Amino acid sequence: MLACHQAANASRPLNWLDLMAGCGVRALRWGHEAAPLAAVAARISANDADPERLIWLESNLASLRSAGVALTLSTRSAEGLLAEAFLAGQTFDFIDLDAFGSPGALLQPALKTLAFGGILFLASTDGRSPTGHDRPGAVRHLGASARVHPASWELALRQQLGLIAREAWMLGFGLEPLCSFSEGRTFRIAVRLRKRPCPGEEAQLGMLARCSTCGAQQHQTLLKMRQWSSCDCLESEAHLAIHGPLWLGPLQDSDFLADLAGFSISLASKTHHLLRRLQEDAADLPMVWSTAELAQRLRLAGPPPLAALVKALRCRGHRAAVSGVMASQVRTDAGLPELLQVCRDLDEEGFK
Repeated sequence: MLACHQAANASRPLNWLDLMAGCGVRALRWGHEAAPLAAVAARISANDADPERLIWLESNLASLRSAGVALTLSTRSAEGLLAEAFLAGQTFDFIDLDAFGSPGALLQPALKTLAFGGILFLASTDGRSPTGHDRPGAVRHLGASARVHPASWELALRQQLGLIAREAWMLGFGLEPLCSFSEGRTFRIAVRLRKRPCPGEEAQLGMLARCSTCGAQQHQTLLKMRQWSSCDCLESEAHLAIHGPLWLGPLQDSDFLADLAGFSISLASKTHHLLRRLQEDAADLPMVWSTAELAQRLRLAGPPPLAALVKALRCRGHRAAVSGVMASQVRTDAGLPELLQVCRDLDEEGFK
């Protein structure tokens, strides 16, 4: 990702920050893959709050100095380094923030030191709070209601994007999601910072509701909140679980992902597969459905094939795609009754 970003700005060296560098392996890869793409010497800052890591950083990154990379090593707290950079008027074009937990407390300081057009690459290993398994934690870390959901990993990404958006907007900035995916309960998000929000950007923040009885889903933007519509359950049986605030808009930028996939640097087959999967699903609809859940509700022998389900939904005039975020899930604007009917029809046709 960084190499592609540098190649697009080859006439100038980008200023890169690995905020929590550990042993420096990420900065080492940056230096060998991305630095040669700059017309002048690249600038890499690798920081870790543990002073004992400095000797490892010096040793592991020595080859970058000999290759002409302008390397800065430090052992400051993340908060302290970002505060110093802000007060000094220093900005970074790429910030990697791997917070080993929830990164919420570092978002605004990082955004303040990120150059306009720069990329923030965020990793969160807090798998409980945003997936509804620690609801008080979600309130503390995300300022949101998180409930258990069949697509909990995607909603976790959307809630974290919603938090990034709110922090950016409070500073008067806008953001552009580039890619979002999960590796188990590790969530990774890349966003580009804009000088101001795009028109209507605030409409991408909203809430999602799911009836825990029948599974019906609906969503609303915060700009036009109203009473939730009734599902097909009896009033006494309906129970809506509310998620959010969360990002309702696209999770992926297909053009950006295409640039990554077509870049000259050799990528592992697993990475190519991930990029292709994300490219095929812009995730611009927030409602996704587990095919296992659909089959269970209809008491089918097995879930409908995703490709056949997507094709059938599109033939009926609906938008539909295989989810690129979670396996065996379909993304569509069809309501639950019609979605179940399509699954029933496919089952009667023998899933052809």
